[in-house]
Amino acid sequence: MMWHGMEENMTQVRVFLGAVVLALIVCCWSPAKTAAQEIGESARVAEDLDVVRLSGRVYMHVSRYEMPPFGLVPANGLILVDKGEAFLFDTPWTESQTEVLLDWIENVLHARVTACVPNHWHKDAMGGLPAVRRRGIPTYAYDGTIAIARQKGLCLPEHGFASERTLKLHGLEVRNVYLGGGHSTDGIFVWIPAENLLFPGCMAKDAKTVNLGNTEDADVRAWPGTMEKALAAFPDARIVVPGHGQPGGPELLRHTRDLALRASGSR
Repeated sequence: MMWHGMEENMTQVRVFLGAVVLALIVCCWSPAKTAAQEIGESARVAEDLDVVRLSGRVYMHVSRYEMPPFGLVPANGLILVDKGEAFLFDTPWTESQTEVLLDWIENVLHARVTACVPNHWHKDAMGGLPAVRRRGIPTYAYDGTIAIARQKGLCLPEHGFASERTLKLHGLEVRNVYLGGGHSTDGIFVWIPAENLLFPGCMAKDAKTVNLGNTEDADVRAWPGTMEKALAAFPDARIVVPGHGQPGGPELLRHTRDLALRASGSR
């Protein structure tokens, strides 16, 4: 009887230890608890949300959303982190994705988001804005974006600017600049000089794109001129992050200009 009792106890111990080991494995491999350590490394935050490290202080968030007739569409945004604070440029597609991303920034990057800037009024740039506003995070946008959002009954960014607004994250300067129409009439360019990084969002197409995509709200005729202005305004850009697809260099601005020229019949 004594040996039988000891055997039962050992079995219970083994079961308990197995459960502990399994829990530790799940915890350690849980995407929401991992961060991209190396430049270019990707971390899975959720089934429909990844984060890619672009530099020591900049991450690209990539969220996916089913959008007929295009199917599952990935969209890019940026996170700039320095000394326990972060700026968010574009939200993921949805409020729930944005909640997950904000939690990840706080729990994994150990940073508090202190500003959010959407590139334009579309869902892939500010669909998660209500989640940002609920947390009391200051939001900034081009006046044209706020005007369109108000007209369409969307959640409104708090602080507007006419053509340019510079924000500072400690010593890091971030210029948010409106140069003209393109993918939409209100898209801006985010320039981070210390990183030589430009985020034009959906104003720029990735290198594999063969057309301008969805132009329902576009100003196609203005688009080539806007890209020329960007090439002149940001000559030191080394990393260019489009709204969809892979980052590249300033060649993405030239590529988008050429696509717009063909689409507008100017070439």
